[in-house]
Amino acid sequence: MKKTIAVIIAIVLTGFLIYAITFHKKEIPDEKPGKVTATPAYEKYFGAAPTVDKGMAYAFVIYFPSSKTPGKVVPFPFFTFDEGSIKKVAVERLLGSMDIGSYQGEFIPFPSGIRLITINDDQGLVTVNFSRELDKTADSATASALALTLRQFKGVKDIRVQVEGTESPLNALVKKSDDSAVQPPSPPRLLSVTAMRDKGKKDIEDVNAFFDRPVEVKELKLLSGDGQPFAGDMYHSVFDMAAVLKPKDPSQFKEFMQVKVRWKVVDKLGGQAEGDSVWILEVKEH
Repeated sequence: MKKTIAVIIAIVLTGFLIYAITFHKKEIPDEKPGKVTATPAYEKYFGAAPTVDKGMAYAFVIYFPSSKTPGKVVPFPFFTFDEGSIKKVAVERLLGSMDIGSYQGEFIPFPSGIRLITINDDQGLVTVNFSRELDKTADSATASALALTLRQFKGVKDIRVQVEGTESPLNALVKKSDDSAVQPPSPPRLLSVTAMRDKGKKDIEDVNAFFDRPVEVKELKLLSGDGQPFAGDMYHSVFDMAAVLKPKDPSQFKEFMQVKVRWKVVDKLGGQAEGDSVWILEVKEH
């Protein structure tokens, strides 16, 4: 379970890495064998979904407005164990953006204070009602981000955007949105380096090198400032989103210390990437 919480914090470092906050600290259903069902959009941009030991999980894509290429959106992988609220989860994570780790400054954030008031699916017509802050960001990238994020889900036929219960000007742009707005994802990236510890404890439990998508880790070394490798056992996290070091000496790791990471990975579509750089260690609590 602690491995699952570690991944949650990855995709939740904005506050994702995965509503993985849908994990909301609730227990994963004890179903065997485990299975991850992916949307066609997920499979298109990130390949076959990873596996889980137990439970039923769902892989999908959130399209964030690009700050580097105006009008374009960038797909990002997310997971949840709660199918019933998956559309709500996706929209709320879209509003939260992904201004973390190696993605800082890459996406246009939604206005501060914006809220999803309600989301309703009436036989395929999905109505999303936002707080008035949405009026500050009525552009094509916003429309594409909302439209493409919701259209990937089975049964969605049309989307209606409202602001405080009133029809939004975004509706016209939403209807025009299509895959031409999508900027293909870059090669895999190391997202952040984060140590985990139990709440109230002094020493960390493990150190996670979080990636921006499921990957096969070909090489992963965590080194001290003088180039010495940290001793411990290394394993892969749930959803293949991180390489995790269980350190032999947890006292070596302190918040904000520098950790050199040497890595080489391959994603599910064969995309390869590697790096050798210094990261500032973040510390999160379970």
